[in-house]
Amino acid sequence: MRIIDHFIGGSAVSSGTRSSDVFDPNSGKVQARVTLGDAATLEQAVAAARKAQPGWAATNPQRRARVMFKFKELVEAEIDELARILSSEHGKVLADSKGDIQRGLEVIEFCCGIPHVLKGEYTHGAGPGIDIFAHRQPVGIGAGITPFNFPAMIPMWMAGVALATGNAFILKPSERDPTLPVRLGALFRAAGLPDGVFSVVNGDKEMVDAIIDHPDIAAISFVGSSDVAHYISSRGWANGKRVQAMGGAKNHAVIMPDADLDAVVRDLAGAAFGSAGERCMALPVVVPVGDATAAALRAKLLPAIAALRIGTSTDPDADYGPVVTAAHKARIESYIDMGVAEGAELVVDGRGYTLQGHEGGFFVGPSLFDHVKPTMQSYKDEIFGPVLQIVRAADFEEALRLPSEHQYGNGVAIFTRNGHAAREFAARVNVGMVGINVPIPVPVAYHSFGGWKRSAFGDIGQHGMEGVQFWTKRKTVTGRWPDGGVGDTASAFVIPTME
Repeated sequence: MRIIDHFIGGSAVSSGTRSSDVFDPNSGKVQARVTLGDAATLEQAVAAARKAQPGWAATNPQRRARVMFKFKELVEAEIDELARILSSEHGKVLADSKGDIQRGLEVIEFCCGIPHVLKGEYTHGAGPGIDIFAHRQPVGIGAGITPFNFPAMIPMWMAGVALATGNAFILKPSERDPTLPVRLGALFRAAGLPDGVFSVVNGDKEMVDAIIDHPDIAAISFVGSSDVAHYISSRGWANGKRVQAMGGAKNHAVIMPDADLDAVVRDLAGAAFGSAGERCMALPVVVPVGDATAAALRAKLLPAIAALRIGTSTDPDADYGPVVTAAHKARIESYIDMGVAEGAELVVDGRGYTLQGHEGGFFVGPSLFDHVKPTMQSYKDEIFGPVLQIVRAADFEEALRLPSEHQYGNGVAIFTRNGHAAREFAARVNVGMVGINVPIPVPVAYHSFGGWKRSAFGDIGQHGMEGVQFWTKRKTVTGRWPDGGVGDTASAFVIPTME
């Protein structure tokens, strides 16, 4: 049985007395075991970081950028093999896994420009003989706690910016698909990152608590469920740490009567069912405005859903593969049961789906609900599976209220040809990321990612300039150089001004 160890101080480390199964979602069989670390494991990683971080922070930004360039080159050279590893543990199809890696690399590309980003600010002659300059310094040691659904992209989102700005970084990936995150550690080392600057510690809640409570870890970035995000942020802030914690989502797609429904259906098929719905920026709720729009949309959705191909993660013709674990499959199907019990109309039922020759795999068929009501628990909760819910709205104002009043506020999209409607919606909707005829409005790497309400805890987003702000501290220096004369020796008892 293959054993997945930690990556600490530049090499594999076996530490911890417990382990967890890593499944092949295509077959349902255990393919490896991951060692679960504890507080002692974390201490090894922190000790390595303490030793290595000062030298890394003192390395000039241009040289740190060269490591980012080299890392990008190494990942691109291995992208096919990395995608295979990712798919074998997560279940998403290979093309989707390559997209996962590529979106992470886009943040690495942003980090290659870190010398420009860190130039700082300067004012000459702010007062008589006085100059002021401000620059950003690394926080020291940071940690990232990442989810199973993007085992390449989200670690690179966090680690890239943290490392480029001069921090040491400790990654705690999901124990469900840890092989690729550990591999990233080896690639960073091959790119020239000093040993100890990047470590990977595997674990579960015990490791998470150790990270939150460790006095030498200054900042924590998290992506996962909202309940856990709230827990990590509250406990982390209580411990005096800087925390950004991204939670769950229930993204809506508002369909105006003038929308191009053929384009909408093509977008919805990918956004709702791609990666088996295991995306925080999926579109699991569609809001057609008016019954005529709803009827027309439903009629076009049915053949599109029927045409979806579910296959193994290595099937090049598959639209999506299995979900990550048997427990998650059961959870998704329990929400379908809930929707039926609540009175929603189950138009397409994905429960009990099996793939011939892979009967033990964790496959879930696509499901479609209509006449879903905002009072239903299945609407309020994040299902995180291939389940699309139709919530009909009578008019624009009702369609605007639905995502605005939902507990989550990660992303939303509106499909329309009407520029005024799109502008009004984007301005008024109470959601952090908005798409206009764009189904998955994830900002590009040099902008920042972050939702509102229970989708994000903390006021600083991921990557882009907000990511730089999160992983650094501003230092402002006010200086005056005497001209060598005696000068005024009188004491000043009033607040200094620049007059």
